[in-house]
Amino acid sequence: MIQTPFYLIDRAKLARNMEIMDKLRQASGAKVLLALKCFATWPVFDQMAQHMDGTTSSSLYELRLGREKFGRETHAYSVAWSDHEIAEAVSYADKIIFNSIGQLERFDNQSAQIERGLRLNPRFSTSGFDLADPARPFSRLGEWDANKIERVMDQISGFMIHYNCENADFGLFDTQLSRIEDEFGPLLKRLKWVSLGGGIHFTGIGYPVDKLAARLRAFQDRFGVQVYLEPGEAAITNCASLEVTVLDVLNNGKDLAIVDASVEAHMLDLLIYRLSGKIETDGPHPWMVCGKSCLAGDIFGEFNFAHPLKVGDRLSIADAAGYTMVKKNWFNGVKMPSIVVRELDGSLTLKREFGYADYESSLG
Repeated sequence: MIQTPFYLIDRAKLARNMEIMDKLRQASGAKVLLALKCFATWPVFDQMAQHMDGTTSSSLYELRLGREKFGRETHAYSVAWSDHEIAEAVSYADKIIFNSIGQLERFDNQSAQIERGLRLNPRFSTSGFDLADPARPFSRLGEWDANKIERVMDQISGFMIHYNCENADFGLFDTQLSRIEDEFGPLLKRLKWVSLGGGIHFTGIGYPVDKLAARLRAFQDRFGVQVYLEPGEAAITNCASLEVTVLDVLNNGKDLAIVDASVEAHMLDLLIYRLSGKIETDGPHPWMVCGKSCLAGDIFGEFNFAHPLKVGDRLSIADAAGYTMVKKNWFNGVKMPSIVVRELDGSLTLKREFGYADYESSLG
């Protein structure tokens, strides 16, 4: 039996998302690139690469990982490239997207041999969190002035427009894309490709994939461009869990269970956005499930269980693929969860285990 804690990636559940990915690609003509900022656990790239067109990155290291471990088409984006990075970035990339006109002009000569794009900020988004809103006041993420962009159109072949965030509302997507068409249409017609970024929750239950495909097809036909999407969560939603074991139970006005993992170290987004983890359980016994770090607020959430929890009980915290493994850290020196894959035949494969040597080497 594999020792907890570990992230458990289920290939059968991943296959369900990949099936929808294929349906969208075929019906729309759009290409899909895995957003490595959300999920970069490469032991399952062999499966994903059969259903996705490549990767998109937010840094040099993500870019290199995408090129070496995923293959196919590789898009390079960074909020700001450094002088010492640009040559290596260009060597890995099929397309490089600059965040600003300043960066595009600064690295004009170094990037001239590959296709280049510019990030366009439409000045609106679907994010409900100011922290994650790319269109927040004074945003540094992309250019928005069409007159300024006009002056560099001969240096680029595409736009990247990232403005959706867990957007499960097709009507909202349609309306906002129409705003982009109306405001930037003359520029769009001069491009070869347009990436509409990630954040479209098209693998969610009940999402009208056919309508999305038709809308993307119409956009491509109208402007004569190749559309790209950059799914992160949509690629891996509901395909993994964080497997933990109860180490201690106590009552301090509520029944508390301390498990062998940490929210701050292993599911950081729950802490950042003040969200509860997901445990599929129901019953008459309310328990607060807590992490083992010294942070007072290291709490996965409150859940109702069929029976009182006890030391040694195993819990599964669901939907633990996105923004978890890419953000895991060594806070408190808590052991990082291993990475385990449930194969299509049901067997478990331990892909990576972390130990003291990994902790030590990360600090000196």
